[in-house]
Amino acid sequence: MDNLTIKEGFLGQRMIVLPEMVKNRFKKNDLTANFYVTDLGYYPKANHHSRIRDKGTNEFIFLYCIEGEGWLEIEERRLKITPNQFFIIPKNIIHSYGAESGNPWSIYWMHFDGISAPDLYDRYKLKVEGPVTIPFSNHRIVLFNQIFDLFNSGYLELQMEYACISSLNFISSFIFHDINKSLNMNGHENLVDSIKDFLLNNLDKTFKVNDISKEFNYSPSYVFNIFKKGTGYSIIHFFNLKKIQKACEYMNYTDKSIKEISFKLGFQDPYYFSRIFKNYMGVSPRTYKNNY
Repeated sequence: MDNLTIKEGFLGQRMIVLPEMVKNRFKKNDLTANFYVTDLGYYPKANHHSRIRDKGTNEFIFLYCIEGEGWLEIEERRLKITPNQFFIIPKNIIHSYGAESGNPWSIYWMHFDGISAPDLYDRYKLKVEGPVTIPFSNHRIVLFNQIFDLFNSGYLELQMEYACISSLNFISSFIFHDINKSLNMNGHENLVDSIKDFLLNNLDKTFKVNDISKEFNYSPSYVFNIFKKGTGYSIIHFFNLKKIQKACEYMNYTDKSIKEISFKLGFQDPYYFSRIFKNYMGVSPRTYKNNY
């Protein structure tokens, strides 16, 4: 049984069910066979919305609640769904879900499948079995709307390929959301980006890790570790790399001498500057200037 109950309809709802011929094309296309979408939609304030599937589905089901409340019953568990939570239902599993009466949820949903879909689900299941709470990001909503418009505007091959690849990006942004968090990749509001901006704005100066830690009021060990984790470089290595990149820019686009460039980038000893430059570029500053 697959019973859908929508007594009143949802003002502003959007839904696409892709034709079987399009799904078959996805399965045969090398770019889409690994991951493709079969259905997707958006239900705002979905009063009386519910689904009951006593045989499960042939696809994986992704649901993301942005407001209101809902519920999910799966594997003899009943789970409450609240705003900023998402969950993925595996294939061929008995389940049911729906909106709470009085405070119905608004959801974005997507059915997907493909060769890589089971592995993608396993990544989700590694972390938690059930709904996952994530910070709201308008970027995801914008991406979903772009995907919807692509699927809604026709079935050209390139268009469908791009839509499926974008859909994989959309789902992955939920499953792997904690990687962004662990790497401090939240724009200029995090410590790593703040340190990078500080260094790039002070290429004419010389700093040690202790100087950076005092500037941002953290311990030297914490600053060193968080920066290395976020960039793959130590602070001093990153700082010197950016200095040398700037030195190359000066050599390519100005008439400054090597000594002038050395002083301008905080190296008081031109010989030390030459040694650092060669470590990064493989040639001396003079050879680089003459050859490039």
